[in-house]
Amino acid sequence: MSQGQIGAELRLVTPGMAIGPLSGKRVGSGALAQNEQIIATRLGWVREMNDTVSVDPINAAYMPRSGDLIIATVAEVRNNLWFMDINGPFQGLLPMSLAPWKVEFGAARQHMGVGDSVMARVQEVDECHNVVLTMKGVGLRRINEGAILSVPVNHVERIRGNNNETLLRLREICDCRIMVGDNGRVLVDGSAEGISWARSAIKLAGNSGHKQTFSADLSALEKSAPKRGDA
Repeated sequence: MSQGQIGAELRLVTPGMAIGPLSGKRVGSGALAQNEQIIATRLGWVREMNDTVSVDPINAAYMPRSGDLIIATVAEVRNNLWFMDINGPFQGLLPMSLAPWKVEFGAARQHMGVGDSVMARVQEVDECHNVVLTMKGVGLRRINEGAILSVPVNHVERIRGNNNETLLRLREICDCRIMVGDNGRVLVDGSAEGISWARSAIKLAGNSGHKQTFSADLSALEKSAPKRGDA
């Protein structure tokens, strides 16, 4: 099996389809071992990493995990915390003690209001699906500039690429700062032309990032990128 390896095109499988021989490999999510074969249990893309074969679903909801970098939006403000939309089935809670400012009780609205967006990390997810966020850390902040784009959660790794190679290439071409959240939100900050090009490139990566033609498609799109220094 070459699925998921560098330079290989991902393979779409349906439940019950044989992915390949077990051959000492480990079975991850979305698959099971049966009669020395790896069998898909969901509709999705085959991925092989560190000798573990998994099937990533075509459509997936964001399920927060401790340590995730996310882009969240304030949905509701209380005296001592913010309820955050994290693009998932549950809201995140940002207590004033984990905000980057010294916040007095009852003064939360003076720092952030409904609709404001932030770069944050998931600090904790408990068994009741309470998601606690923190803005204390390098690069975590309120977002005041740039555009926030939404992408399917299962496209996040395509946009980043192996060892962030795709993401670094996108940044270089459009001369924009691009931050990809684990929750399917992408912050692009730069010129209007750069942001517009990045929007097209991110859409391309989501639609074609798993194909062998992606590098050539991106090179073709690069011809329309704004030159550095363009206003």
